[in-house]
Parts: sequence; C-alpha cells; structure tokens
Amino acid sequence: MKDLITPRTLSGFKDRMPDEAYAKSCIINTVSEVFLNYGFMPIETPHLEYADILVKQGSDEIQKELYRFKDHGGRDVALRFDQTVPLARFITQHRHELEMPFKRYAIGNVFRGERAQKGRYREFTQCDFDFIGSNSLSCDCEIIQVIYSSLTSLGIEEFTIWLNHRDILNGILEHFHLSNHCEDVLRIIDKLDKIGLDGIKQELSSLNIENEKIDSLCNIITIKQTSHYKDFFKEVAYLKDFNETLRRGLEDLESMLNIIDALEFGISTCKISFSIARGLGYYTGIIYETTLNRLKSLGSVCSGGRYNDLTKSFSKEHLSGVGASIGIDRLIVGMRELGLLKEKHTTSRVLIIAMREEYLGFAHRVAQTLRQSNIRIEVYPDCVKIKKSLSYANAKGHEFSIIIGDLEFQNKTLSVKNMTSGIQMDNISLLQCISVIKSN
Repeated sequence: MKDLITPRTLSGFKDRMPDEAYAKSCIINTVSEVFLNYGFMPIETPHLEYADILVKQGSDEIQKELYRFKDHGGRDVALRFDQTVPLARFITQHRHELEMPFKRYAIGNVFRGERAQKGRYREFTQCDFDFIGSNSLSCDCEIIQVIYSSLTSLGIEEFTIWLNHRDILNGILEHFHLSNHCEDVLRIIDKLDKIGLDGIKQELSSLNIENEKIDSLCNIITIKQTSHYKDFFKEVAYLKDFNETLRRGLEDLESMLNIIDALEFGISTCKISFSIARGLGYYTGIIYETTLNRLKSLGSVCSGGRYNDLTKSFSKEHLSGVGASIGIDRLIVGMRELGLLKEKHTTSRVLIIAMREEYLGFAHRVAQTLRQSNIRIEVYPDCVKIKKSLSYANAKGHEFSIIIGDLEFQNKTLSVKNMTSGIQMDNISLLQCISVIKSN
C-alpha cells in the first residue's frame, strides 16, 4: 500500500471555503459592473511571462519576491507580481489593434514571495482598472470616481482616499539634496504607517543622512490635510518656492481636486498626505491609497497612480496611463470585520425535497420551471427522512423548502415551507408557489 500524502498548503497560500469564495465572486461581480459603467473593458494576460518582461520593472524589494524559474523548455520565466507590467507588454504588443485612449480592467491572481500577514498572501487577487493614452487630469479624476463607486457599491461608507504627487516627493528630496537616494528614501517613507516616525528616522539614518536633515525632511513628509483642500494649499503654498518640481506637483494636485470638488460625492472623501509614496518605481504623477476609516491598521484596500512612461521598457513610443488596483483579499478581511459580509451564503433560494425516488423526475421538472422564472433552486439528491433534508436546507441558508410527498405528487401540487418563519403551505399550485417565493 502506498504511503498517504499529507494534505497541506504552502505558507502564504490558502484554500477558500465556499462561503468566502462566494463572497469573493460577489465582490468581483459588483466592481466589474462599476468598471463597465465607466467604459472600462476586460482583458486577460497570462500568469506566466518571460522573465525579462518582469525583471527590473518593480522595486528592488519586489524583485527579491519574484517567483522565477526555468520551464520545461529551458526558458527563463516568472510569475507576474502585478497586473500593470503585463499591461505595458500587452499595450505594446497589440498597439495597432487598440483605440486610444484605452480603458481596461483585469482581475486575476498575482504572486509575490513576501512574508504572509493578515489580509496579505503570496498569491492574491488584483483587480486593476487603467486609463491609457491620455495625460489629462480628467483621467486621474475618473479613477478616483471609480474607487469611490466601487467601495460604496459594496456597502462601504467610511473610507478615505489619500492623495499625493510624486513630484511633491521628488521636489522635497531635491530641496534637501537627496535625489541620489530617491528610490531608497521613498521606499522608507512608504513604510511610515507600519514602522512609525521613529522607525523612519532610524532607517533614513542608515543612508548616512544628517540628523538635522532627517528631522527637516520628516517635518514635511508628515504633513496631512486637516482643513478644506483650498485652505490646505494656502497653508503649504510656501513649498512652491522650494523648486519647480514641487510647484508643479502641488499645482497638479490642486487642479485635480478642483475637478473632484464638482462631483456629487464631494471633496470630503479625498485627503492629502505627503507621506503617501507608493513603493513601485513606475509612478510619476498623482498617487493614492484608500483606507477604511475604522480599520486603518489593515492598510490600503485600493491604491494606484499616474505613470507617464508605461511602455518605455518595450517601445520608444511615449504612452502614459493612470490606474488603480483593488486588493480583493484584503478587502474581504476588512468587510468581514465591518460586518459587511454575510456569514452564510447560498447560490440558491429554494431546496426541493423529493420523499421518494420516483418523485425525482417531477422534482427536477419543478426546478426547471422555477429557474425559468429566475428563481435559484437546488434539488436534494437523496430520499431521506425529512428532518435530515430540512437540516441541510437550514445549513445552506435556503429561504424555502419545497416538499414533494405522496399527496403532492399524485395531485401535481406542492408543499412550501418558509425556513425562517416555519410556516408551511400545503397543496398549492406551481404558479402559487412562484408567487409565494417571489413575494418574499
């Protein structure tokens, strides 16, 4: 007899039980409808790419987390770590088949060999939406609208979209003569919420930056908007005198917020924080992260920004873009903690129970008719004691059970039991049954 294999999952990877998998599919269906409402169309790219497509496209930290190996043909390949780099390859490869500007969304799994933690795994689902081929701030505004519409459509009301601009950060570093440390400093700044200000200062000192300069830098990057955005820009107007880069970033951000101010959801959801850095190296303009107000420690559930050199690694043509990614896995964790996910899900409202095997044909015929009336329905496959089948209905969360016994089968009528109230109606017609179910 062969030794049995111990069933186990790799660290950082997970199985999803039916309730969670169903909740995830509902979230994806909901946000997909939002994307389509804004004119974004779906595309798909492979999980596996040639390694040179992905290498050096993300931060040094992400490069260390890359799953890279030789395939059976000896080719150097890697699993995608995000959806944006494959998008750049896709745009370049299919450039003449696409109308510009191009609006796309892509939902699929990505892989990073990082330390697993709450709501963050080594395989996780990214839900990206991007606007390619235009430099207009209108595109940036629309991405923020999509973030807002996506979260509110999921029943999330209390969240903040934190905004910054890479030119603001670049201008600050330029002012302190730290441009040669740009990537390292931005990576450290991006960890402010995780390691705190003291941790930031300690890591910056490891770059041999003077303590006085570190203190001055931290005084600026910790600036957050607490007043109306117009008042905020008056308060930080002095920064425009530092250099042209900083001035451009501040004016860009203010211009975009002027557009957002005209939208129905108002300006209160969007706040500026100079510590938002976004670790990925391809961001060049406005950047944003979205946090749930009651679960700030969870981190960003939707983040992104403007990238002006999307296809530079693949083409000499200049194509800019702006987009964001919803972290589905982290969002599920947050929604569960906020009580926005039902504990039990069922794909059908009704369970049909046949008391004898000879009634199963009639049971499936009834089920077929009900499905034609857009009622989701399941037929219990075995003829067992009624207590067992009703227990199954309760466990699955069915709202109704239709019971077919001797009398019902002979008369071609039905018995319908409301699983919540316990009220049962006997010997009713199929049309009456449909009416009862649809009215509840």
